[in-house]
Amino acid sequence: MIGDFKEIDVAALAADALETAEDVGEFDFNQTWKAVRTAVSPMAVARETVVLGAELVKIAVGASDIEPERRDWRFNDDAWEHNGFYKRLGQSYLALCRGAKGIVNENADWRTRERAKFALEVATSALAPTNTLLGNPAALKKAFDTNGKSLFRGFKNFAYDVRHNGGMPSMVDSSPFTKGDNIAATPGAVVFRNEVLELLQYAPQTDQVYAIPTLLIPPQINRYYFTDLAPGRSLVEYAVQQSVQMYVVSWRNPQNEQGDWNLDTYVSALLEAIDAINSITGRKKLNTIGFCAGGITMSALLAYMAATNDKRVNAISYAVTLLDWSTPSMMGMLQSKKVTNHARRKSRRKGVISGQELGSVFAWFRPNELVWNYWVNNYLMGEAPPSFDILAWNADATNLPASLHAQFLSIFMDNPLRNPGEMEVLGQPIDLGRITADAFVVGAIDDHLTPWKGCYETTQLLGGDSTFVLSNAGHIAALVNPPGNTKASYLLGPKPGEDPVAWLDKAEKQTGSWWQHWSSWIGKRAGDKINAPKSLGNKRYPELDPAPGTYIHD
Repeated sequence: MIGDFKEIDVAALAADALETAEDVGEFDFNQTWKAVRTAVSPMAVARETVVLGAELVKIAVGASDIEPERRDWRFNDDAWEHNGFYKRLGQSYLALCRGAKGIVNENADWRTRERAKFALEVATSALAPTNTLLGNPAALKKAFDTNGKSLFRGFKNFAYDVRHNGGMPSMVDSSPFTKGDNIAATPGAVVFRNEVLELLQYAPQTDQVYAIPTLLIPPQINRYYFTDLAPGRSLVEYAVQQSVQMYVVSWRNPQNEQGDWNLDTYVSALLEAIDAINSITGRKKLNTIGFCAGGITMSALLAYMAATNDKRVNAISYAVTLLDWSTPSMMGMLQSKKVTNHARRKSRRKGVISGQELGSVFAWFRPNELVWNYWVNNYLMGEAPPSFDILAWNADATNLPASLHAQFLSIFMDNPLRNPGEMEVLGQPIDLGRITADAFVVGAIDDHLTPWKGCYETTQLLGGDSTFVLSNAGHIAALVNPPGNTKASYLLGPKPGEDPVAWLDKAEKQTGSWWQHWSSWIGKRAGDKINAPKSLGNKRYPELDPAPGTYIHD
């Protein structure tokens, strides 16, 4: 069994992942390695080689002071500190990683620099000794303590993932979670359905509700229910408890035959959903909130409505959404014409980009946390992956229509949303500056996908008054951020100006969740309170199925 694990080339797994990313159309394998060569100077390589050699000598004689970071889970076992062989092995690896970072030329343009850093991170994370059985003292101890049973379980886990998870280590055991029971469990009903979406109306939990309802628009690349994750961890549940009338879109999971769905398709479907909400509530106004790529779709909707003089949207909110892609970011390193052209060819050849493929690409953006952590746990330690609701949601992958995928790539490649008239929706040239509703914009300070300075830029693109909130945590943790979390906080500052750093300098830290500030903000823009409806839907739009509906199971 030890031989089986020794035969696994962990570096090859990283290379396979990069090739998968290239095939998905979100990554240019050759261009990234070209970026490494471009961003690395021979003088830096020579300098770091000398430094590394000197450090290896110090490590050999026990004089090195290199230590892993406290948060680095790979070196938690006591052997990395007290066993001479493993201490030197760990220090040698860390010295190599330090040298790899040192060879990147910080004066290179940011896209080239980010590509180089990404490629080096993938390579060095794959070379960690802890990814192999003999290089992982904790895994060796467990193998001896269990008489090899941990290795047997690990091999079974590995074989399962090869067959069922595209060769990637599983992140979660989803078996304890049932949609509509302990996740996506807030009471409500489907009150409208078309080919593209189901519209969920949630039952009020207060005697009175705000007259103007709120429509939540999630990204098409994920299931909606990270906004209704679990009781006590659900934004939808919290909103209805604050008297907000909540409606949520649940997108259909497209298959090959829906490969031609694009922004026009989704905006048309949302317009039908808005008609249903107007009819059910008897109100001509509603508020909207878009999450991540759902915010891009919402912007296309709002700009189209502005172009056609449709004034039904009263106030808008964005959460971790990038509309301006000029801000340096990890995602920005993928910007290249070759990627966009590849996606268009793929659109003609294949109907959808599978959720599993997209999930693999995003996992490699954080390889130590989202790949090798589970590699070690599942295969070397022989443990089952953890059971955690947010990971169960993340593993519940959805497909992306190839035409929409190509459009998203063009948006982040050519940045047309920043320039009025460069993009059309349903035949109308769109201009974000014509969106004049009050806006609540949320960024996350540790977000590696949609950096907060880019999210901040939304306040400068829209034509109305904006409030910006900077939450703690990362891309998803900032969103699943219920009140009562003692670690939660956010920053509030003055009216957003052109300079995000100037805003940050004047911002003040607030304890608690941004949900609380948002519910107060939206309440002031949701009209008077009225008696809560006694039933969901109406005669024209009756209840079709209980929440979370049917599309969530596709």
